[in-house]
This record gives sequence, structure tokens and C-alpha cells, in this order.
Amino acid sequence: MITTDFVNGSPNWMDLGTPDLDGAISFYGGLFGWRFQSAGPEAGGYGMFQLDGKTVAGAMTVTADQGGPAWSVYFQSGDADATAKAVEQGGGVVLMQPMDVFDQGRMAILADPAGASFGIWQPGRNKGLEYVTQDGGLNWAELYVPDVAAAKAFYSGVFGWGAFDVEFPGGSYTTVNPADTDENGMFGGIVPLAMDPAEEREGAHWTPYIHVPDVDATADRTQELGGTVRSAPVSIAGVGRIAKLADPSGAGFAVIKGDPNQT
Repeated sequence: MITTDFVNGSPNWMDLGTPDLDGAISFYGGLFGWRFQSAGPEAGGYGMFQLDGKTVAGAMTVTADQGGPAWSVYFQSGDADATAKAVEQGGGVVLMQPMDVFDQGRMAILADPAGASFGIWQPGRNKGLEYVTQDGGLNWAELYVPDVAAAKAFYSGVFGWGAFDVEFPGGSYTTVNPADTDENGMFGGIVPLAMDPAEEREGAHWTPYIHVPDVDATADRTQELGGTVRSAPVSIAGVGRIAKLADPSGAGFAVIKGDPNQT
């Protein structure tokens, strides 16, 4: 479960890169009730999505040469430089070298050996997201890769994550948790790309899940606001109901209503 009691290796930030920031502000405001607060001109247009006055995500404009529209998940690091070096030693790539963000913290953008990009955030004054888990907040993070075993080994080497295989009818699901925690600390999962056509065409990547009170209504509202339903709402025994969506620019994300009794 994702909480704001961040420890090294846990998700502590997410942000959106989009070619249409104004459109994203309108879309996510209409979908989740998020409101955008600019970090000021010195931040290059970067800003925060907030809910009830608490930060739920960051967002910025990206140009075509900077990359396509996408959500990024960040994990806490006690030493961004050491983590970047561990990524390289594990066969990954440093896409953006560690850098200070004023006095707020230190960050880097990295990619695992399969090509899934992610960020790290070494907290300074900014400790991370202020609102998670509940309706409108980050609730889960899922990695899609061609080789689950290789991903487990890589992230264990970089962050010390533990992993547990949860059995369900027809297969198993690999959950991950920070070092020195058990399965009760799980915050995400690793899924073979081939298992999900909605994700496979994007290649290896991370997908954030936002908790919502009604998955079906959120999927309908996504389409009303100009977004796309990538994968229709479905119930998962022991978990709840989920749907895979995309905003009008094409940035993919998922929503979930956690309910172990969902049928």
C-alpha cells in the first residue's frame, strides 16, 4: 500500500509530461477534481496538481523532441547519485543525470534494462506527494516488462526491493515492496507485457493507478472529456475493479477501486 510515510525505494512522486498542459489541466480537473498550481516562472512551467490543497502529482509541458506524452513514477532515494550508478551497474541507463531542484530535492531520470523509464527523488524540502491511496490519489504502480524475473533482479539490486508471487486463478502476480518490509508493504506489481494488449504496444513502462469511487463512471467520464478507454473496466477477485485509460494527448494511466469482495 502506498503511503506518505516514504522510505527508500517506495513511490514518492509522479508527474505528467504533456504537449498540452492547458488541456491536461482541464481533463484531470474534470476527471479527478485536481487543481493546478504553477511552481513559478523559475520552474520552467512545472507545477503541481492538488486535491483538497494537497499535492497529488506534478505536470509540465514537453516538446516532441523531449519525448511523448506520459506519466512517470518516481521512487525515493537516499542518494540519487549512488542510485544512478547502481542503475548503470545493473544494465540500465541514466537518461537524465542527477540534478538539484532548487532546495526541494535531487532527482534523476533512469531506465531499466528493458527500457522502462522511471525517476528517483532524493527529498530536500519537498518530501514527496502529500495525498495518496484515497480517491484521486496514487494507489498502485505497475511495471510492464518482457521478463519479470530479470526485472525483479534489477530492481532488487538498485533499491533492495522484495517480491512476492501472489497466486490467482490462471496464474500468479508479482508484487514488490521496499527493503526491510514484508508483503504488507507492497506498493506495486510486475506484469509480463504479453499478458496485457493494452500495455504491450507501448513497450516496457510503468503505469500509475489512481483510486476512484466508481471505475465505470470514471471510464465514461474519460471519454466525455476526450480521453480514451484503453482497456474496459474489469473486476479482479480479491483486488477490486480496474480500467486502463489515456488522456486526450495519449498519456496512459489506470484507475482502481479497491474492494477484495468485488465480483
